[in-house]
Amino acid sequence: MRSFLLLLIGLACAPALWAAPTAQLSEPVGGWRYHGLLDRSENPQVAYPTPPINRGIQRNRTMIQGQLKALGHMRPPHSLAVNGNPLNLYTDDQGRFARPYAFGAGSNSVEVISAEGQSLKRVQFYEANNLRTPAKIRLVLGWDDPKAELDLHIVTPDGQHAFWARPALSNGGGLDPDGVDGPGPEMFTMTAPLHGTYLVYVNYWGNYGDGGYNFEETSNQNEVITSQITLVLNENTVDEKRETFIVPLRAIGDLLLVKTFNY
Repeated sequence: MRSFLLLLIGLACAPALWAAPTAQLSEPVGGWRYHGLLDRSENPQVAYPTPPINRGIQRNRTMIQGQLKALGHMRPPHSLAVNGNPLNLYTDDQGRFARPYAFGAGSNSVEVISAEGQSLKRVQFYEANNLRTPAKIRLVLGWDDPKAELDLHIVTPDGQHAFWARPALSNGGGLDPDGVDGPGPEMFTMTAPLHGTYLVYVNYWGNYGDGGYNFEETSNQNEVITSQITLVLNENTVDEKRETFIVPLRAIGDLLLVKTFNY
């Protein structure tokens, strides 16, 4: 009888103990959307946890914000898949997160995936801003260490170099957002690409902690930083093509040529 009563008590408590993890997304809103950058002030909205997103050209940037709940023993990194581009997702102690992204025109999707691979929340929406031209070239960089600072570098066919100190190029290419607090994303887009050869580099610039940026070799979280670079051509069209590259970085100062491609 005692065992039977314990079993009943256990079953009664199970919903609380086994509550399924969930995710809430406050941005972007599902359905049709007609706006781009949400904050046009001189001090744009910040990424989590505190450092300002004060670089990049801030073109069409949107903050994807939300909260993960009832995660139990699940541990980060969780994943944020934006238009199929996977990014590591870290939260605060309450499960809250905010990551910047520059959406293109047309159909877009945002999905939160738990550390166990379970889809927690998916939002589909259509960006109907007629002033926005779809990206013909998009490069997305993310990495798996929130204490490391990685940078995306792009050299275009005319020899111009897009990176954190020169986010906007005269040929229409631009770096935005520029993740300054780890683990990204960093993103480069061109809507009217030049024909020729493009060079894609990733640089392990330094580390980031409570005291700001530093170059201490042991202040990163992971011994090997795993970066992921996704190249998308002709995004949101029937001619869309994509490639993903996994690149390990081990030491501050590492600069690796990830991809050479022609357009």
